[in-house]
Formats: sequence, C-alpha cells, structure tokens
Amino acid sequence: MLHKTASITALMLAMFFGVATGLAQETDSQQTSTGADNTRINRRDRNESERTADQQKDNRSDRELTRQVRRALVKDSSLSTYAHNVKIISEGGKITLKGPVRSEEEKQAIEAKAVEVAGQGNVTNEIHVAPGKHSGNNHD
Repeated sequence: MLHKTASITALMLAMFFGVATGLAQETDSQQTSTGADNTRINRRDRNESERTADQQKDNRSDRELTRQVRRALVKDSSLSTYAHNVKIISEGGKITLKGPVRSEEEKQAIEAKAVEVAGQGNVTNEIHVAPGKHSGNNHD
C-alpha cells in the first residue's frame, strides 16, 4: 500500500512539474516575441560608468533615503506601475532615478517626491518616458 501511495505521489509531482515547466517555457517565449520595454536601457546600464542599483552602499542613511522615496511613490495611486517601479539609487545622500514611466507628468512627479526627501540639488533624474499606446497617469 505504501509503495502504491509513493508511486501515485511521484506521478502527480512529475505531472505538476511538467505542466509548470511547460507554462514557464510558454511565458518565456511570449516575452521573447513581444520584446522588453527596456532592452536598450539595460544595455546602457551595463556600461561601467552608469550608476546601477547594485552600486548603492549598504549604509543606513542611503537605505533610508531609498525607502522614503519608494514609499512616497507607492503611496501615490495616480502613478502607473512603471512609475512605482523606477530604480532609486542612493549614494552618499544623492539619489539617481532611472527607468521608464508613461508620461512626462509622472517623470516630474517622481522627481518632485525624491527632491522632497533628499533636498534640491541631490536628485539626478535619468527617467525616460516609454513610448507606447498608453499616455497620462494610468495603472498599467
């Protein structure tokens, strides 16, 4: 009886992982065929002179700056998902913002929130408006 139960369990696990693998492959092929919004930007960020999130120091003050800006962005329900997910890189009390947003208004709103946290002159805005069918503030 125990052997039969183990065999059934093994068969069910094999079926589950087979389905999960098939779904993952399907998702990967869909993402590949549609292309990512930020492929060109990711290439740019591989340049050693570009600031990236992994360069952020692990000190309390920079982590706190990043946390405060992220919290302000997430609280603003008028911002799109893109805007909620911009990269925030804090280093030595200075903030660099990167990533795509849906409108110039979002770009300006994010910068304003970062300036409110870090202070005027401490924010570098490298956010870009992603071309697409959406415009204005929406929830992609």
